[in-house]
Amino acid sequence: MLAATGNEMKRIKNFIGGEPVDSLAGAFIHSVEPATGKVYSELPDSDDRDVDRAVESAKAALPAWSSAPAEDRSRILLRVAELIEANLDDLARAESIDTGKPLSVARSVDIPRAVKNFRFFATAIVHFGSESHATDREAINYTLRRPRGVVGCISPWNLPLYLLSWKVAPAIAAGNTAVAKPSELTPMTAHLLGILCREAGLPPGVLNIVHGLGAKAGAAIVAHPDVGTLTFTGGTVTGAEIARTAGPMFKKIALELGGKNPNIVFADADMERAIPGSVRAAFTNQGQVCLCGSRIFVEESVFAEFVHRFVAQVKRLRVGDPLDADTDQGALVSKAHLEKVISYIALARKEGGEILAGGGPPETIADRCRDGYFVEPTVAAGLGAACRVNQEEVFGPFATVIPFRDEDEAVASANSTPYGLSASVWTRDLSRAHRLADALESGTVWINCWLLRDLRVPFGGMKHSGVGREGGEEALRFFTEPKNVCIHYTKES
Repeated sequence: MLAATGNEMKRIKNFIGGEPVDSLAGAFIHSVEPATGKVYSELPDSDDRDVDRAVESAKAALPAWSSAPAEDRSRILLRVAELIEANLDDLARAESIDTGKPLSVARSVDIPRAVKNFRFFATAIVHFGSESHATDREAINYTLRRPRGVVGCISPWNLPLYLLSWKVAPAIAAGNTAVAKPSELTPMTAHLLGILCREAGLPPGVLNIVHGLGAKAGAAIVAHPDVGTLTFTGGTVTGAEIARTAGPMFKKIALELGGKNPNIVFADADMERAIPGSVRAAFTNQGQVCLCGSRIFVEESVFAEFVHRFVAQVKRLRVGDPLDADTDQGALVSKAHLEKVISYIALARKEGGEILAGGGPPETIADRCRDGYFVEPTVAAGLGAACRVNQEEVFGPFATVIPFRDEDEAVASANSTPYGLSASVWTRDLSRAHRLADALESGTVWINCWLLRDLRVPFGGMKHSGVGREGGEEALRFFTEPKNVCIHYTKES
């Protein structure tokens, strides 16, 4: 079993060439437990030299790994999945301590999803086919798909192992080797993943993990001439900077960026599902999910009833120690992020909004957490769709409720932001559901649900929410290079 969750100070290392190693400079960054505000681990402050070392390791491993039979790669990835599952409790506790999210969420969502990611792509690669096209001119075309080479995988802090595995699993399943950089705020489960990959028999250099700051280690991965493929999940500003660097180098990139997602409730909706579904969509993981439905549009005729019941349920959410089994809402990931969320609550008041629930840090909290980064789940009303708090991504436990008159107004307001990642619609009218699914400018539209995920479907955003798609066959296509082969033949008479 993994030993990473005791009370002693942890020292995380890079994972390069199948071995844990310090940064070449020997420098470290402190990692803070969000629930307590105290340093509990340190990680390498890596730079371009460490990235060079990781890329060289990945390049050395590429010939053997890319030519290995898909069944062999599949078997090793399935073993990784088994080991993650066997160490679920240790990994969930590490994730909870690192992020501030409730242990119950890490145990039921984050770590099981990492297992599913490795398992899904381990099996998908052995069923992945290519196309052939018979022509009318005595020829046949077929497509070969080959691994792209060394892939850079940069993942965020909100769902650390969940989203790191979402990138790494398809990349190496397809025969690539990878240099991954987890967020410097939440490095622990990436560190533990390296240990498990070595135990699973993943050849040295197939997966390399470089810790450190985005501006140093992350930027070095993006700019490295031998990293031809990049997958990034994170903020829109950072995504734009990656595109500026990668574009002139003709790198292949997938960017999954921010969201300001609408949650639209019509009068005919099943309120017994729509109200708890909307609470979950707004406040899961303290609202720190790019898919959270933070703009809640409600048809005028049921607005008062919906808001009354919605706010009542929000007020029942328990903010507390993430390691407490009864906690619904844990800590935000950092002091800086807490201050950002608090600033948007202040902005909502300044813009004329009424705070119906929450509005600041909780009045009481466990002694262990008195210096932690907590804010109550907050609901604001009285703000139009064009207000800054309804246009900019807050990424915290903050939601607004906004009435609408008719379907056209709901769609126009929903589409009014620069983002287009996801949307939810609650209605019993099937024709309306299809109309809105078509009209909403979102990469994913959920009808009468939220975050009901199928790993086979394409995932990504429109507008400023990203470039490209991940998931299922889309991911395997992204991580492979297609080559068309045309063979002319003569038909016998």
